[in-house]
Amino acid sequence: MGVDPVFASPAALREAARSGQFTALTTGHVPGYVQANLAVLPAEDATDFIEFCRRNARACPVLGVSKPGDPSLPDLGANIDVRTDLPSYWVYRNGRRAETVGDISGLWQDDHVAVAIGCWFSVEDALQDAGVRLRHVELGIQGGLFRTGQETVAVGKFGGPMVASMRPFAAEDVETVAEVTGRFERVHGAPIHVGAPDRLGIADISKPDFGEQLVPEDGEVPVYWGCGLTALSALEHARLPLFITHAAGAMLVTDLRNSELETG
Repeated sequence: MGVDPVFASPAALREAARSGQFTALTTGHVPGYVQANLAVLPAEDATDFIEFCRRNARACPVLGVSKPGDPSLPDLGANIDVRTDLPSYWVYRNGRRAETVGDISGLWQDDHVAVAIGCWFSVEDALQDAGVRLRHVELGIQGGLFRTGQETVAVGKFGGPMVASMRPFAAEDVETVAEVTGRFERVHGAPIHVGAPDRLGIADISKPDFGEQLVPEDGEVPVYWGCGLTALSALEHARLPLFITHAAGAMLVTDLRNSELETG
């Protein structure tokens, strides 16, 4: 197994993804910079989708929106091309995942709009600075992501359940974790729940719907946040003929600093 490359900048990682040299998860890479979820859909549906994200901002905080047909996001970084600059993408047809690809240039249409949505990865630096152990980072994974029993606020065709991320922390760190993440409202903010998964309608945290299994060890407590994959759930619910998202954990790495998202 090869060693993951070390990137000097977000632009270097995006260039490696663009050339096909980097196809791994982006978690832990280019520390200090904002990583975003991505959704690509037709302009005629984008207005309702963006409004859905805004009404469910705890799970789907919007960081940037492209102009129709324009694959760049200049507010998030120089020379970003959302068609090529992520390690991998999921392609959906009629609400069902059809394939995973490393480049969506051939699928891009003149009316496509790209929507960048905040990701929990942006709080990891602040948590590490606070002395909190991040076991998922040590393992090189993102952890488990679950469809909950909580319904979102629907807008037009977009609705369905909220998706939550779960990461286990030492019980003595939970208060610090809540305080630190609460300062980042633009990337999910404070936890929505701590403790037993059944309160969120999650049957078994050893069986995630997305991501990887990561169950609490002795002395750890499961902590949950609204997750940007809620947007994916809503897109599936809408059953659009074609939409595209980042593959889980293969994010758009932007030129924004995580500290720029700190609001409190």
